[in-house]
Amino acid sequence: MASRVDFNPILSKPAKRRAFAFLGLLLLALLVLSAMILRNYQHFGTVLSYVNYSHRIQNVSVELQQSLINYLLEKNPDSKSQAITATLDHIDGLIADNAYLAATTKTKLETVRAMLTDLALQPSSEKNGHLTAALTIMNETLNEETLRRETLLEEINFDTQNELYSTLAIFLPILLGALLFLHFRILLPLNDLRTLLERLTEEDYSPISTDHLDTLLLPVFMSYNDMVGRLRELEEGKREYAQSLQREVRLATQAILEQQHSLARAERLAAVGEVAAELAHEIRNPLAGIHMAFSNLRKEINDPQLCERMALISAELKRLATLLNDILKQSNHIPESAVDFDATQMINDLVAIARYQIVETLQIRVITPESLIVHLPESGLRQMLLNLVLNAADALEGGAGVITVSTEAVAKDLRICVNDNGPGFSQELLEYGIRPFRTTRTGGTGLGLAMVQRYVKQVGGSIKLSNCQPQGACVTVGLPNACR
Repeated sequence: MASRVDFNPILSKPAKRRAFAFLGLLLLALLVLSAMILRNYQHFGTVLSYVNYSHRIQNVSVELQQSLINYLLEKNPDSKSQAITATLDHIDGLIADNAYLAATTKTKLETVRAMLTDLALQPSSEKNGHLTAALTIMNETLNEETLRRETLLEEINFDTQNELYSTLAIFLPILLGALLFLHFRILLPLNDLRTLLERLTEEDYSPISTDHLDTLLLPVFMSYNDMVGRLRELEEGKREYAQSLQREVRLATQAILEQQHSLARAERLAAVGEVAAELAHEIRNPLAGIHMAFSNLRKEINDPQLCERMALISAELKRLATLLNDILKQSNHIPESAVDFDATQMINDLVAIARYQIVETLQIRVITPESLIVHLPESGLRQMLLNLVLNAADALEGGAGVITVSTEAVAKDLRICVNDNGPGFSQELLEYGIRPFRTTRTGGTGLGLAMVQRYVKQVGGSIKLSNCQPQGACVTVGLPNACR
């Protein structure tokens, strides 16, 4: 399973530095914008105060005009003095307020104030001239303040434009950098991620390189690599599971075919068994007559050596009769009973009989204890050993060779080995084991080893085929709990 990756060390330095830089630029832009707004607000307040100041000057000029008109119309003198007094109060307020622009405004206001103060001391013929002069000075002051106000507005407008351009110069790179970062570091990798997810639908589980990725998106793509690694492992496991299922299906199919072959062999063996039972039944009667005639003939011969040979022949006739009876019993599913006998004596007698069935160039060696009492079906064991010896002789093909029969007791188990120095067993026989009617020898029936295997299974033993070095074949039979 893919291991989890801790991304905190990856994000600690580069990502934080980039985030702090971006936040710093954004904060700088906000500070510049705030400063520009504050300055414009201050400019607006300043201009408003100057405009109010100009309006107040204009009001004073209007009052002076009204006073001049009153003097010209020669209205109530008390009202004239009251109007002058109010105008003087307004002029004092203008002088006290420093919201003027022109440096000469204060001086001119003081001049007008002095002229209006001295107005009561002037003769009536000169008051109109004083008022006219004061009104002229007020108009000059108003015009000069208006001119300076327009100049100030132009300066404020110019400064505002410069500040706006500066703010745009700061905001545009930040905005452009943010857009480029969003496009190349966010949108394009996300589009690549969409492409990678489409690859998953096509069962492409190859990981991607993360060297070119931004550290902010690195955890996403590292998680993607972990995911595709896990998916690749799951896909591999699924593929192996499918292959194992296929193997199991093939093995099951092969087992079914072998069972079919086994059934076919069983049918053939059943047919052979039926024929063998019929032959045994037909042969047993004439064989009994032959045995009786041979016994009568033996009584008439007095030669000891010939009598010994005839005794062996008589024993074989008895064994043949027993074998025929066993075949009939097997056809009736009655197994041979186990008896106690000397296996060494039985092997020696078997070798003496086998000498008459093989060529004289072959040697038979017997390696066995002087006495070996066993508890087994005797006729089956004799037939098994005879088949093994005759098979070894057939493998030597009538040439010179040695057949060795050895027995030993291992605890209570009996182990019998029959080997020769012939060409050995075929590879097919060693791989697939003993099967009836399968033989590699010309003229062979394939039943010799099958009968041996059947006897071994009947007594619960084991059989092993192997080849000797440098050449030769060996059959090892193990019979459990056979020794006494």
